[in-house]
Amino acid sequence: MDQRAELSEFLRSRRARLQPEDVGLPQLGRHRRVPGLRREELAQLAGVSVAYYTRLEQGNGRNVSTEVLDAIARALRLSDVERDHLSHLAKPKQKKHRRMGRPQQLRPAVQQLMDAMDGVPAYVLGRRLDIIGWNRMARALLGDFAALPPQERNMARLVFLDPNAPDLYVDWECKATEVVSVLRMYAGCSADDPQLPPLIGELSVKSEEFRKLWAAHTVQDKGHGTKRLHHPLVGEMTLSYETLRLPDDHDLSLVTYHAEPGTRAAESLRLLAGWGVDEVADADAL
Repeated sequence: MDQRAELSEFLRSRRARLQPEDVGLPQLGRHRRVPGLRREELAQLAGVSVAYYTRLEQGNGRNVSTEVLDAIARALRLSDVERDHLSHLAKPKQKKHRRMGRPQQLRPAVQQLMDAMDGVPAYVLGRRLDIIGWNRMARALLGDFAALPPQERNMARLVFLDPNAPDLYVDWECKATEVVSVLRMYAGCSADDPQLPPLIGELSVKSEEFRKLWAAHTVQDKGHGTKRLHHPLVGEMTLSYETLRLPDDHDLSLVTYHAEPGTRAAESLRLLAGWGVDEVADADAL
C-alpha cells in the first residue's frame, strides 16, 4: 500500500472532523470552503509552520520528529490508538517480505489450550484478520471455519461477504466498523504485507459498505467488550469477548467469548456445547 497516500488521507480525515470551536479557536467568517480545520489553524495549534505541516499532510513524513508528531496528535485530539497509527504511517518500520508472506503457524500448545476450554468459544486471528485456529465451540457459535477453503478463513471476508453475517451479528454495523478499523490499524504498521492489497481490493469491489468504511480512515485496536449474536438454534444472546495477544507472536491474537454465569446466554452456550458441530451446521443450512 502507498504509505504516503495513507498518511495524507489520514491527516486530512482527522482534520476534517474538527471545527475551530472544538479546539478553542474563533470562528472567522460564515462560510468555509472545506469542512473542519484549515491547515494554518492546525499548524498554529501544533506550533509548527504551515509549510512544515503541509509537507507532512502531503505524505512527506520521512524526517518528522516524534515531538512534532505528538504535537500534531494533540492538536488533532487523537486517541492513543490513532496516535500510534499516525506514528506508523509517518515513520514506518519495514518488515521482511519473506516473513510477511509466509503462512502463520499456530503452536500445538495453543490449539490444545483452546480445545481444553470446554464451553468457551475461542479462535485465533492472525495477519489481515485471518482465522488461524479455533475450537469446537467457536465453530458451533460462529460457523464451521473448517468447511471453508483456507483463503476464505478471514474475519473481514466473513463479515462483509458472507450473506449470513448480518443475521449472526445483531449489531452488524458496529461489527463491520470494528473489523475495518482493526484492519486499518494493521495496514498502518504492515503496509509491506504483499497479501494485504489484494484483500482490500476484493472487499472494496464486492462490498459497498466496506468501501465507505475504509474511506473513513477509522482505526481501532482489537480489545474487549460485548457482542449480541443471534444463533439459529438458541436465539439471541449477549456475550463478552476478550482479545489476548500471544506472547511469542504479536501478530496472533486469541479471542474468547463467554457469558455471565446464571444468564440466559450462559444456558445457550451450555446447550450449544451439548450439540455436535454437525448438528449446528445442519441447522445453519435450513
